[in-house]
Amino acid sequence: MRVLATSSVGFFHRKPQIANPLVFLVIAVLQWISLPNAQAQSPGLSLWTRSEGEDWPRMLGVHYDSKSTETGILTQWPKEGLKVVWTQKTGTGYGNGVAALGRWFQFDRFGNSERLSCYEAQTGKFLWKWESSVSYQDAYGYNDGPRCSPLVDGRSVYVYGVAGKLACIDIQTGKESWQKNINSEYGVVPNFFGVGASPLVYNDLLIVMVGGSPKRSFFAGSPTINDMPNAKPDGTGMIAFDKRTGKEVYRVGNYLASYSAPILARIDGVDYCLSLMREGLLIFQAKDGKGEKFFPFRAAMLESVNAASPVVIGNKIFISEAYEIGSALLEFKDGELKALWRDTDGRQNQLMRTHWNTPLLHENKLYASSGRNPLDTDIRCIELSGEQEPKLVWSKRNRDRGTGLIVDSHWLWLGEFGKLHLMKLGAQDHEVLAQMDLQLTTPADSKEPLLNPPSWAPPVLSHGLLYVRGADRVICLELIPETK
Repeated sequence: MRVLATSSVGFFHRKPQIANPLVFLVIAVLQWISLPNAQAQSPGLSLWTRSEGEDWPRMLGVHYDSKSTETGILTQWPKEGLKVVWTQKTGTGYGNGVAALGRWFQFDRFGNSERLSCYEAQTGKFLWKWESSVSYQDAYGYNDGPRCSPLVDGRSVYVYGVAGKLACIDIQTGKESWQKNINSEYGVVPNFFGVGASPLVYNDLLIVMVGGSPKRSFFAGSPTINDMPNAKPDGTGMIAFDKRTGKEVYRVGNYLASYSAPILARIDGVDYCLSLMREGLLIFQAKDGKGEKFFPFRAAMLESVNAASPVVIGNKIFISEAYEIGSALLEFKDGELKALWRDTDGRQNQLMRTHWNTPLLHENKLYASSGRNPLDTDIRCIELSGEQEPKLVWSKRNRDRGTGLIVDSHWLWLGEFGKLHLMKLGAQDHEVLAQMDLQLTTPADSKEPLLNPPSWAPPVLSHGLLYVRGADRVICLELIPETK
């Protein structure tokens, strides 16, 4: 069911009814605490020896917001930067790994195979690998590796390959439990850069962005990128599978796939899945796919891409893209979606234009990299509180797209060219407390830099260790010294 399929200009200029900052904070905390923890705990499997910390088992972390509850970070870094704990060469790909149960899971392409590699999270020691053949060539000249991050749940880890292979693997043995070729089974027309939306687990369900199309009996061979302009959805926008068997449980959404990782959020006591599809925002009940609502949100140009995940604040939802239309703030109330505010000006005056980084929420402010290309990119902070429309607090033109996470009242920002910055949250201006240039830093036993660009994957923090991925290597840094 489509809601607000057509817009009223006057409606979008209405002042949003946004709660005051204290209400924002209370709602966010209650939502964060109450969200179901899809990460099944298996303490007997853990390899961690660091006494404090939490796992980061999936894209955007435990609560889908790139926030860590860990404390005690180093806020003054030595001249040489944070301590390098270990490094590992990666294959081809763009997605970062995840840390869970004392293991680091990295998913990349090597030759004609996609490989899930498992390492000890604290030492980088190799434990096992799983491989599956892949046939994919990027039509735009980007690399041919996976875009999605692995997903750990209990003793299983799930991977979603660039050509649509979905698999479940045992975290101890590396043995495959099941595998499905999603693109073939559901007639998925290849999106511009392959499959790129990381899946999630809700209770016994593995919820996956699919975006299939009707199969054409007259079509010889598999569809290609050339079919994208005329691709039509067939009601398989999002599919929930039984996480143990891979069997389909329900499907919802007559939309095509995007590159925005779906998230879970509890709104008014109900667990919803929010998916920014190619055509706009889809919201539905996670347990059964019911209560489907939709808000159209996509630039008219064929090549436009939705890649940043939605941000939920109570019953309000912030969405953003970098191509033409900027951002919007929605309200989901009494089972209906409506717009409170949206960008209406041209690119130069839009409040926020996130490309592939999801904005970070702290109290009533959002922090993000805004811009489509390096030359028009800055990092900025916008404020959502009060009875006025959202407003810009500060911006810093840096010509360096980035991602980040929130930890210990700080914003850790990673630029695509390897600059790592630590900034204090809540400041009225851009203020860097500590920094490290990973492209200029060279290990003592090597002539190569720690990282080669691009660093497009969001950083991961688990048990005090910070994991950052570049073009051909993942590095582990110590952000929180271990307590003796």
